Amino acid sequence: MLKNIHIWLGGCVRPAIRNRFVSSAYPKTKHILFCFVDHFEPDWGGADRQNQDARVKRWLEDYPKLAGKHKDADGCCPKHTFFYPAEVYVKEHLDQLAQLCKGGAGEVEIHLHHDNDNEHSLREKLERAKRDFAGHGLLGEDKKTAEIRYGFIHGNWALNNSRKDGRWCGVNNETTILRETGCYADFTLPSAPSETQTSKIDSIYYDTRNSAQKPKSHDTGEDAAVGKTNQKGLMIVQGPLALNWKRRKYKILPRIENGDISAGNLPTSDRVDLWIKQEIRVKGKDDWIFVKVHTHGAVEKNAEILLGEPADKLFHYLEAHYNDGKNCVLHYVTARETCNIIKAAEAGETGNPAEYRNYKIASNLND
Repeated sequence: MLKNIHIWLGGCVRPAIRNRFVSSAYPKTKHILFCFVDHFEPDWGGADRQNQDARVKRWLEDYPKLAGKHKDADGCCPKHTFFYPAEVYVKEHLDQLAQLCKGGAGEVEIHLHHDNDNEHSLREKLERAKRDFAGHGLLGEDKKTAEIRYGFIHGNWALNNSRKDGRWCGVNNETTILRETGCYADFTLPSAPSETQTSKIDSIYYDTRNSAQKPKSHDTGEDAAVGKTNQKGLMIVQGPLALNWKRRKYKILPRIENGDISAGNLPTSDRVDLWIKQEIRVKGKDDWIFVKVHTHGAVEKNAEILLGEPADKLFHYLEAHYNDGKNCVLHYVTARETCNIIKAAEAGETGNPAEYRNYKIASNLND
């Protein structure tokens, strides 16, 4: 359960010290930005086309029923960001996901599994994915330049060629290529207990060291901070990573909390509290707390959780305990909206973060 913990254990200490000394200075009201990202893979497990279609159809039919029962402080339902695998593009699947998302239930971004690539082949795959997805009215658009922008999750966690054996990537300067092709942020991490996990955890930061010389340049980086609006590297938006002492193996060892929601890892209230306790934020903007959790939602056993009672309880708990309007205000956000709100925080914007859902990058979806 604690495999590869040496990579990131030191990162658990710094936030604990920081929170101990600065929490008393926090504003009374905290805004909780809850972002649910999905490695949405209809082809998971080598599924045939019939099974793939059934997986997508289930979400099209059942997610609006669940999401419609819940609202955040802005009147928005829970938003699901589907990171769809570009390498197995199926036109009909993206048509259906676009239909689902037009109702306000989420957005679609780019997921990619690749192996033994180089800079040229990777760039071609990303540009093709942009064309494919944008053809369905998906992905965002830069409000200043009209450039197509996208969020990214790396298949098999191997961002920047971060596996020791070099599998499932091959490109050391991947984040540079992502940024140059219009990627606004990477949402892959955390990946623990994988060896691809970075030593920097519970952070929003920029990979400012990326080059073709060495893999895993995003192991560290420069924190997103108020007043720093011209960071050159790719934004890395991490989800919570911590030790959960309330869930012990053999009643002794803590379990790794990595924000994964699945059939074997239900979204219970103690986990929600721990996610928020990590207080992932833009440095200098202590009242906006970002919580990004992840899943593989197309898989049937996970869909049972995500479209059923466990997810219903998750949203009820968030709304009951983190949306009283006095101590906490809850906002359900997509990956794109998360990036926009981060950019607003960097620019020194204040007040209700929901006002900045479309701050820099607009949605191409029509309501």
